Amino acid sequence: MPPNLHPLPGSLQKCAQTHFPAAVEVGLSERLSLERRIRRVVLALLLCAQAGLGFSVAGQQEGTCEANGSLYFVGEWYFLDSDHCTQCECTTEGSACSRTECTSLPAACIHVSHYPTDCCPRCEKIGCEYRGVVYELGQNFQPSECEQCTCENDGIARCLVADCAPPPCVNPDYQPGKCCPECKEGPNCYVDASRSRVIPAGEPIWVDSCTKCRCHDGQDAGYWEGNRLATCSRLKNCTPEQPSTKKN
Repeated sequence: MPPNLHPLPGSLQKCAQTHFPAAVEVGLSERLSLERRIRRVVLALLLCAQAGLGFSVAGQQEGTCEANGSLYFVGEWYFLDSDHCTQCECTTEGSACSRTECTSLPAACIHVSHYPTDCCPRCEKIGCEYRGVVYELGQNFQPSECEQCTCENDGIARCLVADCAPPPCVNPDYQPGKCCPECKEGPNCYVDASRSRVIPAGEPIWVDSCTKCRCHDGQDAGYWEGNRLATCSRLKNCTPEQPSTKKN
């Protein structure tokens, strides 16, 4: 037999020698190149398999396991197509399978991928997602002028919101980049509930010839909570039509 050409398995060799002797005859093979002989042997085997001559399907299945529409030999490992978490080994007694239990993903996982050939999901990104923006673990950020936040290791962004004191005015101004409003015109208040007139805080002001009003000076912030009206006093027996010469 030419070098590098191994003997055929018993049943296949018998089939080929019996039904296709020209393909495997040694004398003939000496006159043919090794490549041409291999082609003839392969053709003989295919014809034997198709004809079922000495090459039974039942015999071929001995020592194999059938799964996923394929045959696996003893000692061969494979995953089930229907469940990529189940891995099996082909043994002489059949398939021995066990299922892989997926480990828990990190608490801070914000991007999970499921690949068709994978058993368990993959964590592609950890961090915190806050109002549609992703931040790294441990990162400090300021989503608005009044909030200071930190991305914690559990994937949750925890924030502190600034506690602004009530502004001592009725027309506070909110500036970009600043959390708490400012009173650009200084402390002031409304003269009455109609809120039609604003007077500055400090000294009493005659709002008409008979009425004198005073705003709080704004030093006590608590005074301004829910109270933006001046404290007014009215002269007795006085009407606004009668001019008054009284001053502060």
